[in-house]
Amino acid sequence: MRPVAERASGGGCEYWELWGIKGLTPAVALALSPLLLGLLPGRFSVFPLFFLALLLGFASLLWLQLSCSGEGPVAGGAQSPGVPRQPCPPPAPLPPPEDEPSWGPHRLALLVPFRERFEELLAFVPYMHRFLSKKRIRHHIFILNQVDHFRFNRASLINVGFLESGNDTDYIAMHDVDLLPLNEQLDYSFPEAGPFHVASPELHPLYHYKTYVGGILLLTKQHYELCNGMSNRFWGWGREDDEFYRRIKGAGLQVRRPSGITTGYETFQHLHDPAWRKRDQKRIAAQKQEQFKVDREGGLNNVRYRIESRTALSVAGAPCTVLNILLDCDTDETPWCTFG
Repeated sequence: MRPVAERASGGGCEYWELWGIKGLTPAVALALSPLLLGLLPGRFSVFPLFFLALLLGFASLLWLQLSCSGEGPVAGGAQSPGVPRQPCPPPAPLPPPEDEPSWGPHRLALLVPFRERFEELLAFVPYMHRFLSKKRIRHHIFILNQVDHFRFNRASLINVGFLESGNDTDYIAMHDVDLLPLNEQLDYSFPEAGPFHVASPELHPLYHYKTYVGGILLLTKQHYELCNGMSNRFWGWGREDDEFYRRIKGAGLQVRRPSGITTGYETFQHLHDPAWRKRDQKRIAAQKQEQFKVDREGGLNNVRYRIESRTALSVAGAPCTVLNILLDCDTDETPWCTFG
């Protein structure tokens, strides 16, 4: 028979599990164990068990609220697949407001292509706001939410985010919502010398080929325009960043990557759970042949879209702007934008 109470640990804290109820402190678990045993004299009863479950649930939530910030992942410790880890210590106070001289002169537009991944978004926004603020990076987070009925188009959303990000930002980060930086030495500053690939193949937990520029890529707005943005022909998952690498090289730019980072593949936390959320990797019509071609005409100059709404939000105190975006597709040009 399973023990009444078991000890577990994660993220540097000690927790107890009481008859399947996780997240209890040792004190709470020991205090409630006699109550549990008293309610179960030999024959289970529905009402006492229901009352006990409510009591334990409230106790666990109260303790978690008082002891953990719940604003982001931490390195190390046990973790369920696809669930952000909770830090035990309270978060450090934020740096001074952005009008202080200690902040740099540049302002970053963090462009996050998005569709129906709300649990990841709730972890991403407060974590990235705190991460960038601690580094004195002026920033604004744009959630590029595709709300049309076409297949997901990451590149087009980034093009739209670039065009809609305003004149108060002078560089961008193409940033996946499921990739969080754990190493504070990672550089998010103004990439004046050329595109800076933060999630380099030597550090990314999944993709390790030399020409990979996905995940997190910084560019000045001037350099992004020099590339004419990204191709709008890539509907579904993958290949748009490989085509963009060719655009970077064609524009005479050199991709730079982090140096001196010793955390290897533990540099980032990847929140995506492929068993629960399948990627759209289907190849339809001529899409399989087209995905390896360089688009020499399309990009910023011909992205077709409409902004359905623009909403300012605060997620756990972290500000962001949600753009609900309706992309348009020429089905004669790219019939694979729909499943047919």
